[in-house]
Amino acid sequence: MKILITGVAGFIGSNLAQELLNRGYKVAGVDNMSQGDKLNLAPLVDNPNFEIHYIDIRDEEKLRKCAEGCKNMVHLAAYKIPRYSDALDTLLINSLGSENVLKAAIDQNARVIAASTSDVYGKNPEVPFHENSNLVIGNPDVRRWAYAISKMFEEQLLFAYHQRYGIPVTAMRFFGGYGPNQNLTWWGGPQSVFINKALDNEEIEVHGDGLQTRSFTYVSDHVDGIVRIIERQEANNLVFNIGNTYEINIRDLALLIWQLVRGDEPAKIKLIPYETFGKYEDVMRRIPDISRARSILGFEPSVDLEDGLRQTIAWQVQRRHDLGVPTPFVPQWLR
Repeated sequence: MKILITGVAGFIGSNLAQELLNRGYKVAGVDNMSQGDKLNLAPLVDNPNFEIHYIDIRDEEKLRKCAEGCKNMVHLAAYKIPRYSDALDTLLINSLGSENVLKAAIDQNARVIAASTSDVYGKNPEVPFHENSNLVIGNPDVRRWAYAISKMFEEQLLFAYHQRYGIPVTAMRFFGGYGPNQNLTWWGGPQSVFINKALDNEEIEVHGDGLQTRSFTYVSDHVDGIVRIIERQEANNLVFNIGNTYEINIRDLALLIWQLVRGDEPAKIKLIPYETFGKYEDVMRRIPDISRARSILGFEPSVDLEDGLRQTIAWQVQRRHDLGVPTPFVPQWLR
């Protein structure tokens, strides 16, 4: 089976491509490299079952050509929360790109498995979130909601295309991914930035009061969830939470990362007011109910946070070396 992956040079896409190749699938990867990294593709490019197309998912005709022969399309390419920029790219790329993937799926009579986000639950205070929970979004003058809204639109688009054209679809709401091949900026999430700050012996900047909580999921668990969806027809036309259920606040995450990197050295934590981003809102708690994924997919996250962070720190030290970033200090357990 040949599988299309959009955003293949990104964090989840590159890890998924490697796992699928290991399982004997053929992979057609698509990425415009705006956020992807060629280092993520290095282990893949010499595999005869892998092909890479450097195109933008907004280019409908090129995407349709890349999708030829693919019966499953895993759509991961997206722009994320516009923390430091305006929201237009997030809204247009995520909406137009998703529709182009669905159009290509009609041509191939293929299934679309698309990445959504836990951010769609927005300001709903009732945790843990299950797939039928209300999606509560803030005002349009707060640009951080552009990502959630674009993914809510994508989910509606998936099911509208299924209802009109009959193609099978699945939406995956990911919770807090981290691990090898993650982006080393805020694009990759707080853990990647916190690790760099600890390695450089600099203050870890925590937004707000740091008491907002998240559930972080090691990338192999996300990949496992996707593969289970690919290989099970029972997953068709459903939404799944894919994530770890362990809850930690962001300040404690920063302290844990500092301890794993620098041991008993006093932690350097600096609180950054949300006002520095302009008008901004955050979510205070985010925990998934994964009972649907457990019962239908047999999904169960297997990597705990501390073990996953150790693996991620080791990878990040190596990635900095590969990029030529000076790293004079490494954790004692890595020496």
